[in-house]
Amino acid sequence: MYHRWLLSALAFLLSITLVACNSASTQQLPAKVANTTETTNSNSQQLPKKSAKRVVALSSLSADIIAELDKTKIVGITGSKLFKDDSRFKNIPRVSEGQNPPNLEKIVALKPDLVIGAEGFSTIPIQKINQLRIPTLLTQVNNWESLEKLTKTLAELIDADPQPLLNRYKTFLPNDHNQSLTALVLVSRQPILAPNKNSWAGDLLTQFKVNNLAAELQGKSPVGGYVTLSAEKVLEANPDAIILVNPPQGNSEVGLLDSLKKESFWKQLQATQNNRIYVFDYYGLVNPGSIDAIEKACQQLKQDLFGAERT
Repeated sequence: MYHRWLLSALAFLLSITLVACNSASTQQLPAKVANTTETTNSNSQQLPKKSAKRVVALSSLSADIIAELDKTKIVGITGSKLFKDDSRFKNIPRVSEGQNPPNLEKIVALKPDLVIGAEGFSTIPIQKINQLRIPTLLTQVNNWESLEKLTKTLAELIDADPQPLLNRYKTFLPNDHNQSLTALVLVSRQPILAPNKNSWAGDLLTQFKVNNLAAELQGKSPVGGYVTLSAEKVLEANPDAIILVNPPQGNSEVGLLDSLKKESFWKQLQATQNNRIYVFDYYGLVNPGSIDAIEKACQQLKQDLFGAERT
């Protein structure tokens, strides 16, 4: 069941926003919301005193950003299906695979002068690496501003120019910000979970000027940045569009949609009646994952929510 995957993933990933997760060792759902943008843990930081030349990245997003800034600086990454066919990483050693924690011996053997981790999943490995006096950085990304700040931080650490990549990010977002569309993003059925504004997905909707009807909601939820909705609450919200998110493992978006169709409220929603139900990949929308994943999610938002003719 979809919700079982979601809760089990959360238990494994130790409450994080940016995290190397699941079989791809990439960023996972945030179970702890930060009000800051890109943050670092002062108790786990030992930043390099000069430009880093040998970087090990323990999250797919950080690895991708470093590779875009200067691919010669990457010497180790976590195994990720997002990079399966990426020639940039073909000969780069993997320091972890699947859901296993990073192999410290492999990391040390690469003689890095900087190891970048994700707050939560990488906290313990980073602390151990710090004890070896290897410079480290813990990152946390939960909104667009944090993505830009992380890019600037990494560029500074490896003495690269972040501007070309920052300019590329701008092309992902729509030019027209005069939108009045209402929407809900649903990531599971039992419980019905939707991102509020304190999440990557919620902030992405904000960047597109989409009125996320769960943006200001708060409440008890197994996932920070997400709220639990009742069927009545969904029906009361009655958004123009509903976005469903398939999980990172398997192909179960049809299962989630089919399960929601069994709910008595489903056919009463205007989004259902107007055929405005859209299925998105987990990477890019819920989990930033990589630059390409973010770009694809943005392209789909433009097309599905604003570009295609409605039937």
